[in-house]
Amino acid sequence: MTPVRPSTVSPRTFESDDGRLALQLATQAGALLLDVRVRLAGADPQQRKDAGDRESHEFLVAALAAARPADAVLSEEGKDDARRLDADRVWIVDPVDGTREFSELDRDDWAVHVALWERGRLTAGAVALPAQGTTLGTSDVPALPPVRAGRPRLLVSRTRPPSWTGSLAEALGADLLPMGSAGAKAMAVLQGKAEVYVHAGGQYEWDSAAPVAVATAAGLHTSRTDGSTLVYNRADPLLPDLVVCRPELAGRVLDVLASMQLD
Repeated sequence: MTPVRPSTVSPRTFESDDGRLALQLATQAGALLLDVRVRLAGADPQQRKDAGDRESHEFLVAALAAARPADAVLSEEGKDDARRLDADRVWIVDPVDGTREFSELDRDDWAVHVALWERGRLTAGAVALPAQGTTLGTSDVPALPPVRAGRPRLLVSRTRPPSWTGSLAEALGADLLPMGSAGAKAMAVLQGKAEVYVHAGGQYEWDSAAPVAVATAAGLHTSRTDGSTLVYNRADPLLPDLVVCRPELAGRVLDVLASMQLD
């Protein structure tokens, strides 16, 4: 897949296809965030976090209101509107996934998530990795890289790895690979930079919706840690655990997880 670079296309010119719209808006929000980084390069990291969250959220909400005025929106940075529960179409967005990494100017493991939930399932999505110069989306799904020989690489949080990650890595014969945002980690599996991403202990729908939409479309395994289906647009958006991995490893990963006590 050809990387999609941050563009200067006017947000008033919208794609008619939902997948391409997700790709367009995630990419444009990413370009905005890169500008925030430049503008506030000398500011306190918290100022960059706050400005990035706010400006990306405002852009995405306004763009979706203009492009898809009948659709509902669930954003990490917005007030939840219970009317989304009766809507047929809900955009689930994370304006900045990995705000800590976004605020650290030398890091590229942060993302923008834009996903569409439609009548019970995710139907479109895009994950922008602005500092890597690429956006991955369901409208142009990249092929999975060939299976890599050797020990699998297990992605974990670089700042808050759960206590059980070492045991999981040992059971899988895997090497631990710390990384930032959930979107960056899920897309790293798709990009062939790792084979397994497991999270438990606290995420919300906006953390995983777009990465799951893209990863599933590309043929990766996606589920909760007990192997059950990830369900979106619920009254409580807490969705605390996630598995994204190569399909060849899914059975083994889930068997190991079933034998463990995850905290």
